[in-house]
Amino acid sequence: MARNPYIVLGLSPKATDAEIRSAFRQLAKKYHPDRNPDDKKSEEKFKEVSAAFDILGDSERRKKYDRGEIDDEGRERPNPFHQWTQREGAGGGRTYSSGPGGGPGGGPGAGASFEDLSDIFSDIFGARQARAQHAAQSRGRDVRYRLEVDFLDALNGAKKRVTMPDGKTLDLSIPAGLEDGQTLRLKGQGEKGPGGAGDVYVEVKVKPHPLFERKGDDIYIETPITLKEAVLGGKITAPTIAGDVSVNVPKNSSSGTVLRLKGRGAPKKSGGAGDQYVKLKIVLPEGGDKELEEFVKTWKGADQKNRKDFAGA
Repeated sequence: MARNPYIVLGLSPKATDAEIRSAFRQLAKKYHPDRNPDDKKSEEKFKEVSAAFDILGDSERRKKYDRGEIDDEGRERPNPFHQWTQREGAGGGRTYSSGPGGGPGGGPGAGASFEDLSDIFSDIFGARQARAQHAAQSRGRDVRYRLEVDFLDALNGAKKRVTMPDGKTLDLSIPAGLEDGQTLRLKGQGEKGPGGAGDVYVEVKVKPHPLFERKGDDIYIETPITLKEAVLGGKITAPTIAGDVSVNVPKNSSSGTVLRLKGRGAPKKSGGAGDQYVKLKIVLPEGGDKELEEFVKTWKGADQKNRKDFAGA
């Protein structure tokens, strides 16, 4: 059961805003869970101190409390007007207030907003952690989930229906260009809490593809060509992540020659797309070809060396 917030903070109802902030700062440092790991009593005390400051640290809420319009938990009281309210003072005595404006109330500019609360925490733990800690006290728990996505779905975008570990079904939009290890956030889809639901974080694992390889925003593929295509050149069909395209093979192309297909790579976050690189690989007929063998035997240039890139050649 909630206690009088003045008593929780060890203050008199006549305390100034500065005294309220100072008392909260000291108690928050003393009982914060990060400084008292696995200490349930300190955790409960920290929550109690925070709840007290939620009332007294806000000028309007403090005035309502002092007038008896809200109770020790910050809930509205029924028919608060002209109703005498008895509360314990910081020293164990009794204080009374009646109707609107009957209590000590905060002066002009009194109280502290949410930003003020973050400022207090920033002295102790840093502003970012403070905001996260404050939100975590009221929001539901975040849920984390891992999902495997096909290579082409990750690059082109897709809609997926996934089932969470608790049996809940979610419709997930996969943005085009998604990378392996990237995390998607589904806001408000986590566990429910007094201050709203938490979030769902989906870590994506992109499955490898038998043909394509991704490096940054670029796509790489190895494409087989015949000896005739390598010598005489011509058009071949090569797959891309968006479908097959026609590619021109230059005359006298060796195995390892790389062709660039501009704008055929992965979508970029900044707009546009990367490139696709097609590495040519000369493939001879399976089982051999007698006619080809006879030709090579009589070919005058067959024994010419072309290994200038090797040491000692």
